[in-house]
Amino acid sequence: MSRQHRLDPPEYNRAGRGAAMAAAEEEPYNIIPIHNLLAEHPSLRFPEVRAAMAALRTVGDLRTPPFIQWHDGLDLVDWLGAFFGFQRDNVRNQREHLVLLLANAQMRLQPPPDNIDTLDPGVVRRLRRKLLHNYTSWCAYLGRKSHVWVPDNPARRSSDAPRRDLLYSALFLLVWGEAANVRFVPECLSYIFHCMAMDLNRILEGYIDDNGRPALPAVSGEGAYLARVITPLYKVIKAEVDSSRNGTAPHSAWRNYDDINEYFWSRRCFDRLRWPLDLSTNFFAPPPNRKRVRKTGFVEQRSFWNIYRSFDRLWVMLILFLQAATIVAWEGNTYPWQGLRSRDVQVRALTVFITWAALRFFQSILDAGTQYSLVSRETPWLGLRMVLKSLVATGWTIAFGVLYARAWDQRNHDRRWSPTANQRLVNFLMAAGVFILPELLALLLFILPWVRNFLEKTNWRIFYALTWWFQSRTFVGRGLREGLIDNIKYALFWVLLLAVKFIFSYFLQIKPMVKPSKEIFNLTGVQYQWHEFFSRTSRFAVILLWVPVVLIYLMDIQIWYSIFSSLVGALVGLFSHLGEIRNVEQLRLRFQFFASAMQFNLMPEEQLFQDRGTLKSKFKDAIHRLKLRYGLGRPYKKIESNQVEANRFALIWNEIIATFREEDIISDPEVELLELPPTHWNIRVLRWPCFLLSNELLLALGQAKELEHTDKGHWRKICKSEYRRCAVIEAYDSVKHLLLEIVKENTEEHSIITQIFFGFDDAIRVGKFTVEYKLAVLESIHSKLIVLLKLLINPKKDLNKVVNTLQTLYDLAIRDFPTHKKNIEQLKEAGLAPQRPSGTGLLFENAVELPPVDNSKFYSQVRRLQTILTSRDSMNNVPKNLEARRRIAFFSNSLFMNMPRAPQVEKMLAFSVLTPYYNEEVIYSKENLRSENEDGVSTIFYLQKIYEDEWVNFLERMRREGVANENEIWSGERLRDLRLWASYRGQTLSRTVRGMMYYYKALKMLAFLDTASEVEIKEGSRELDTFGDSMRRDNVGDGMEDRSSSSRNLSRASSGVSLLFKGHEHGTALMKFTYVVACQIYGTQRGKPEGEEILYLMKNNEALRVAYVDEVRSGRDGVEYYSVLVKFDQQLQKEVEIFRIKLPGPLKLGEGKPENQNHALIFTRGDAVQTIDMNQDNYFEEALKMRNLLDEYSHTYGARKPTLLGVREHVFTGSVSSLAWFMSAQETSFVTLGQRVLANPLKVRMHYGHPDVFDRLWFLTRGGISKASRVINISEDIFAGFNCTLRGGNVTHHEYIQVGKGRDVGLNQISMFEAKVASGNGEQVLSRDVYRLGHRLDFFRMLSFFYTTVGFYFNTMVVVLTVYTFVWGRLYLALSGLEESIKERANSTNNTALGTVLNQQFIIQLGLFTALPMIVENSLEHGFLPAVWDFLTMQLQLASMFYTFSMGTKSHYFGRTILHGGAKYRATGRGFVVQHKCFAENYRLYARSHFIKAIELGVILTVYASYSAISKDTLVYIIMTISSWFLVVSWIMAPFAFNPSGFDWLKTVYDFEDFMNWIWYPGGVFTKADQSWETWWYEEQDHLRMTGLWGKLLEIVLDLRFFFFQYGIVYQLDIAAKSTSIAVYLLSWICVVVAAGIFVLMGYARDKYAAKEHIYYRAVQSFVIILVILVIIILLKFTDFKLIDIFTSLLAFIPTGWGLISIAQVIRPFIDSTVVWDTVVAVARLYDILFGVVVMAPVALLSWLPGFQSMQTRILFNEAFSRGLQISRIITGKKSNID
Repeated sequence: MSRQHRLDPPEYNRAGRGAAMAAAEEEPYNIIPIHNLLAEHPSLRFPEVRAAMAALRTVGDLRTPPFIQWHDGLDLVDWLGAFFGFQRDNVRNQREHLVLLLANAQMRLQPPPDNIDTLDPGVVRRLRRKLLHNYTSWCAYLGRKSHVWVPDNPARRSSDAPRRDLLYSALFLLVWGEAANVRFVPECLSYIFHCMAMDLNRILEGYIDDNGRPALPAVSGEGAYLARVITPLYKVIKAEVDSSRNGTAPHSAWRNYDDINEYFWSRRCFDRLRWPLDLSTNFFAPPPNRKRVRKTGFVEQRSFWNIYRSFDRLWVMLILFLQAATIVAWEGNTYPWQGLRSRDVQVRALTVFITWAALRFFQSILDAGTQYSLVSRETPWLGLRMVLKSLVATGWTIAFGVLYARAWDQRNHDRRWSPTANQRLVNFLMAAGVFILPELLALLLFILPWVRNFLEKTNWRIFYALTWWFQSRTFVGRGLREGLIDNIKYALFWVLLLAVKFIFSYFLQIKPMVKPSKEIFNLTGVQYQWHEFFSRTSRFAVILLWVPVVLIYLMDIQIWYSIFSSLVGALVGLFSHLGEIRNVEQLRLRFQFFASAMQFNLMPEEQLFQDRGTLKSKFKDAIHRLKLRYGLGRPYKKIESNQVEANRFALIWNEIIATFREEDIISDPEVELLELPPTHWNIRVLRWPCFLLSNELLLALGQAKELEHTDKGHWRKICKSEYRRCAVIEAYDSVKHLLLEIVKENTEEHSIITQIFFGFDDAIRVGKFTVEYKLAVLESIHSKLIVLLKLLINPKKDLNKVVNTLQTLYDLAIRDFPTHKKNIEQLKEAGLAPQRPSGTGLLFENAVELPPVDNSKFYSQVRRLQTILTSRDSMNNVPKNLEARRRIAFFSNSLFMNMPRAPQVEKMLAFSVLTPYYNEEVIYSKENLRSENEDGVSTIFYLQKIYEDEWVNFLERMRREGVANENEIWSGERLRDLRLWASYRGQTLSRTVRGMMYYYKALKMLAFLDTASEVEIKEGSRELDTFGDSMRRDNVGDGMEDRSSSSRNLSRASSGVSLLFKGHEHGTALMKFTYVVACQIYGTQRGKPEGEEILYLMKNNEALRVAYVDEVRSGRDGVEYYSVLVKFDQQLQKEVEIFRIKLPGPLKLGEGKPENQNHALIFTRGDAVQTIDMNQDNYFEEALKMRNLLDEYSHTYGARKPTLLGVREHVFTGSVSSLAWFMSAQETSFVTLGQRVLANPLKVRMHYGHPDVFDRLWFLTRGGISKASRVINISEDIFAGFNCTLRGGNVTHHEYIQVGKGRDVGLNQISMFEAKVASGNGEQVLSRDVYRLGHRLDFFRMLSFFYTTVGFYFNTMVVVLTVYTFVWGRLYLALSGLEESIKERANSTNNTALGTVLNQQFIIQLGLFTALPMIVENSLEHGFLPAVWDFLTMQLQLASMFYTFSMGTKSHYFGRTILHGGAKYRATGRGFVVQHKCFAENYRLYARSHFIKAIELGVILTVYASYSAISKDTLVYIIMTISSWFLVVSWIMAPFAFNPSGFDWLKTVYDFEDFMNWIWYPGGVFTKADQSWETWWYEEQDHLRMTGLWGKLLEIVLDLRFFFFQYGIVYQLDIAAKSTSIAVYLLSWICVVVAAGIFVLMGYARDKYAAKEHIYYRAVQSFVIILVILVIIILLKFTDFKLIDIFTSLLAFIPTGWGLISIAQVIRPFIDSTVVWDTVVAVARLYDILFGVVVMAPVALLSWLPGFQSMQTRILFNEAFSRGLQISRIITGKKSNID
């Protein structure tokens, strides 16, 4: 696009139009040089582009702007920019944007318009309606008339309507394009557009202002829009963000993006803000101002009650069933219906209505308690509704209670259910009927979803009044119901699931608890072993027994969901035809239909427009797919070489294979085996790739030798296999042509060979070949042919041996082969013997002339023939590389799946790819590759071993390109190739760019194939073969073929099909595809290695653009910020700046990544945008299917067309280690089976990260492709899915296309990633999006939504809580003495419910419910036995330990975030992990989340084993506690089991020394956490500083549990003499005080005497030791004290000390400045030393024992071992042989 200089008015006068246009022509453009129609650019050849540009120039009679000198070169966008004060580069950017949108839309018109040089009015109208759809909905919602003054009815449209459509569309794009951060508040943009559209209307209608002059916009002048509209709004947002204290302030204290946006959901915005914006209103008041506008629409409060509040319908269901089931089960009947026969039980079950009403009251209290700050003078009705809801709920609770009590009173009075009592019951039931009327209405509307959608979407005031009571009126969340069919599908799913869950819960959880509960409840005469404060505490024991059962009951829907979703996902996958081609062997069976499948799916359908989308065409497509899939019908059985689709297929297939070779995942010989060569040597059949023809000829020879058949019989057997038929014919034709080629023409020998083959042909023709020839001799001929081929291929040609071999072949053919031998005269007569005398020389002696060595076409054919003749195996291992095999299998399978037919490239939707980048690796430097870690392992050495076959292929390619010695690749031009090779195997920007640029390459090739004729394709195939042959050279050393010598960098300049391009393909691809990388800090990276590497990427990728934020100093301290787009100009050979748009201030106000995406989004183009992360990759063969995917937007899924297309991912980091494999398998099952079920049938798929494809225009008008509010939107991606669903979008999932994705591969990386995701889910619980989805979705979709988002993390946390409640409850029973009494009189251990709880907890803990989807998906795609084997292998590699550890990570960070906050972005790093992590680093990362909790549980289990009556039975104890012990072991040992060299003795010793140095290193202002324990310890308390009052109180309450140890254990000491007096416990605190006093005394003595008067310090130490010994002796003498009490009391007092420290951390603000705090810090340091020693002890023991290190290495790197890699060399640190 042009970059027109803005000239001042005088300059315009001087220069005039000519100078302006001349200046414009010299400026760089983005995609199309719109400023210069005469430019040589392929995109300008499209009449649609010229039509769009001409439409924009229809300024006509519009009033000229007063601020510039107008001339004919300016257009409607310039006109708007001049009137409204938009920036010049914003105008330029949106002009190109608009032209491309219009041109692409015009291209897609079917049938094409009559006048292709004129823009169709319908195109403009549809674009305007789509761009302004959200605006018009907003106007209708607020009851305001739209300011778009143009009718949609074609009958009422005037001739000026298209221009008005253009003006409104352009105005909106200009408003959006310069809005900066305000783009995140879409309804604010609607408000701005509403006001500016009115100004535009005044100009168009010729309004006159009060001064009698033509009306001007309220905001006008140069830069006015930015200065007077965007900047004030930006400042409001920035002031709020600044007041958030970097996100640490409570969410309720400041307004985020959503609050700003929702201010525009009420009519008050028109009254308050006015136009132009009134900056004196309280909306613009900064945060310290108490009169400023506060939270709008929703208040985010930190509380676990948010989970209840958002999903109250779920909890009401669970609580009411639990109550009813318990009431029924309490009767003790076998089946519930037996108990329900009793009227008493029936009536008791009615108490669920009282509970229901009470829960409604509780919900109203929660609403009021969290949202009270929303009530103001402007929102009185909200406060009224809160009060009324509480009053009504209270009324219902009281009413039900009274009615229920009256019924029982009457029954008790009459001693039976008399008619009067029954009448009172009827009254109760009538009240209940009224109570559930809203639920019945909701059920009716669920059955009639279109009615519900109409009622919610309509803006009639009567419906507002009717729905006011039930929910707040919001702009989003209306009309979310799906179609009836979808309703039935997901309702059936959940009805079945809930039925199974409730049956299971009743019979195996609730009913078994009844009997022991009754027995314990009635327990008397309990001998308590401590002081009991309350009587009847056996009731508390019942509660302790029920709590784990209830917790598992509340969460086990998660388990059932995992089971049901796995089964349904497998079923959906089967019907989608996933996994039908799993390997190369299965590909061979389908390959003969492959060309037709590719033609059907990837080539545009040739049919009239009227036929598309009709029932007839759909039926026809279905029939075609069936034929393709199962080989039905003649057209799909054989693809002969003369058919054009076979040539198309060959072009595409060979290009895929060539791309594989460029990526070094296949070798040169494998290329020959895989490629599909064109027809040569007059071969009569399609020349299948060699790997398909392997062994076929030998099988045919064996058949001919062993079976006695006629010609027809033999041929019939051969033709049973298509590949065998082709192999036989090709071998015969090739041998015939070969012999005639190497024997000189016009010689007797040439004539003889011709006659021999004429005889063969004649015998075959008449069907007498088996009669005239001995088939047994074929084997001898075959062996001699092989000898001949070897001689021909040998670089050193021995002509004499060739002649001898030919003579042998001649003798076999003439003497041995024929059935009837002929004498010499007969042979001469038949022309089969030379006519010359026998003594004149040997036959063939002077007749052989071999083609020159550089005739690569000939020798490649010879090699192919040799392969066909000699291959004896099935070649199922070709290609050898696992990744290449996987990609070929997936691509071939996908072509048999259901996908839309591909449109022509010109008619496809245009799209962009957007990648946010900050400061990650672009290309590995030489230093990166050669630098070694502490084990002496360099990155390049690691990659050489992990990707050993790919390294060999790379060296093969380098040798072909002139590298003689391997060391040469470390210098010169080849160093770049080496760095790229390594970078393409990491998670680098260069890998991502290479992958995304495959779209560009694929589109160019498809554009050529769309327009190429049969002749062009056929000739092109031969031309390519000729070109390829000319680029091949024989490798003299080993006879291997060399291929193209052109450098393979990021994109080939001339690759394969590109040689055939006719010129237009380049322009077509640019029109359809743009890749924007948002390199946020590229401006500061210029001149640095990162900047140079990004420039290199731009230089080698024509469609790549880089957007960045430029900071420009202005004045002394001022800084101006600009969004800048740059590209590399191929003609000028330098980087050029295209657009520079000024921003109102710094870019980053919210979360960094969405802000970076948002600033670059204005530079994307097209109808769709695919969001790609920095750790992703793409594949050329998958890029071929992109236009099929984009065509999904024209198909309806359920009630709506899609707005967000979900795409399958392949995790490519699974082969690095077992840990990476676990993570990869877990992630793969989620992004395939998990999202498949979410999309169909559950209809709740969101956006879980990239690479989903967004409907760009839909999203850009609704807030963008992510949300950016600080902290609350830390998981920014998923909020795009929430926003899409709430705004009526539709998210689908498609698995016929995939994109690569990298994942974290080390435990520390994985844990930080999971901590980030878990924290993000904790923040989601607080968000308005989750609350609204929880209330606005119907009941079943709400269940799906909950259990697949925040519910998963909540239930994971509940599992950990179950472990805690179980062990703490057991400890209470053991220490109190209750357990012994219960064992004697009411045994609760042999209990079905308890066993069920333990089993379900263990199932989740081991990760089995995570593993089930993995097993099912693997079974579907790879087969059942491989899936089971993988699962068993994972278990042997400690997968369960990893999943148990992962569960702890999720629950810790999820719970802490909800309670205290502290969610933050955690940079995980994307490097290769083979480096040993030191103990101190692991301790810092896992101490609070895993180690301390595991130690706590371990202490509880140990104490329980010591004092429990049950533990005397070892088997019972093991069964009850094994799952808890497994959790303890996993949480402590996992970081070391999955740490390279984790059990190396020397490293363990060094690690402990490093740990102690870290512990004692003094803290300071500039000290980092990894240097000093003290700094780390303070950082670990950050969440306690930012938490609220309730968070602190709950933390203190939780910390009180540590005092229970002391209370329970001191009564077990011998010194207590079995006393149960409270004095025992009180006296025990003396020990705590004495210990604290001694510690303070020793600290004081150390500080005062240790440095200078050391003798005094030692004296104090001796005095304390002697005093302690004396006390112990006195206690031994005069009391029942025993030495064992010392160790037992440690179990009592150490937890007490930890509890005191934990509470001190909470109340730190009150004691921070006192001497107490110094003591707390010192004691805390000792505790961390103690914890460190406890954790280190088992690690040290395993390190000391022989064999564990090698075993651990084997477990960690078993996947790599199975691939034959030398991991042991990596671990032991052996150096690379490269210097």
